[in-house]
Amino acid sequence: MVITRHDEARAVLADPRYVPPPVRQDAPPYTLGWLRAQVSRFSSSETHAERRRALEKRLAELDPAALRRRAREATLERAGDWKGVPTEVLAAALGVAVPVPLVEAAATGYLSGEETLEADAAVAELIALRGDGPQTITDLTLLLQAHAATEGLIANALTHADRTGTERTHDDQPGTERTHDDQAGIEGLLCETLRHDPPLKASRRVDRATGEEIVIDLVAANRDPAVFADPERFDPSRGENPHLTFGHGVRPCPAAAHALALATGVLDALRAAPDRSASPHEGDK
Repeated sequence: MVITRHDEARAVLADPRYVPPPVRQDAPPYTLGWLRAQVSRFSSSETHAERRRALEKRLAELDPAALRRRAREATLERAGDWKGVPTEVLAAALGVAVPVPLVEAAATGYLSGEETLEADAAVAELIALRGDGPQTITDLTLLLQAHAATEGLIANALTHADRTGTERTHDDQPGTERTHDDQAGIEGLLCETLRHDPPLKASRRVDRATGEEIVIDLVAANRDPAVFADPERFDPSRGENPHLTFGHGVRPCPAAAHALALATGVLDALRAAPDRSASPHEGDK
């Protein structure tokens, strides 16, 4: 069953009867399939609760404001070439020294479950660098999410900024502090991107009682006319809105503030660095 209505999607996400579809448990050690079987996102019941507590504890050690500042600084240092910045900044904050290309290779099928030889090799190398342990799994979870979802959010926001003519300041010197209005503009752009063009288009659940799979169409639910006025129009001035991109109810995204901090820092820097040497979209090709 596919759910497209906002209220129905919220009801499923708030009901503990619905859990993520099970992932396979027989993948060889240190492959992408093996990693997916170890993380909170794809687990349920007490296993999920225990893994989520570990994730939240790790996140509590990270200051979103510091992540935002460092993401801005790193993007400016690269003259606007922002690809990999969220992963790099988060890895540094976690104290994890891993090459960004390895994270990128491992992240390709992390959300979808598409297993490839390249992703398996990257996971194996990341585990070899960090060691096999609960904190390694927690840190890799955060890094793969940062690459797969946060970088997707930034890319989508930049695309909409270009299409809608969202203001980008071209007369500031790098390092200039942003005003409240600048910040509000970036946050509005991100909020509307999360609603209108989420990096993850659907969320899946399984009814524990019947085994029926439920697909929540996040794009449709986030454009439900019963909730959002003129839902097909991309409007950064909406500000905060009840989009479901970060989940709802039983399993909301535990790192929403951190993801937004990283994205805000990058976008803030791009406003302050109009002479960047690389297009923000370079690397999407």
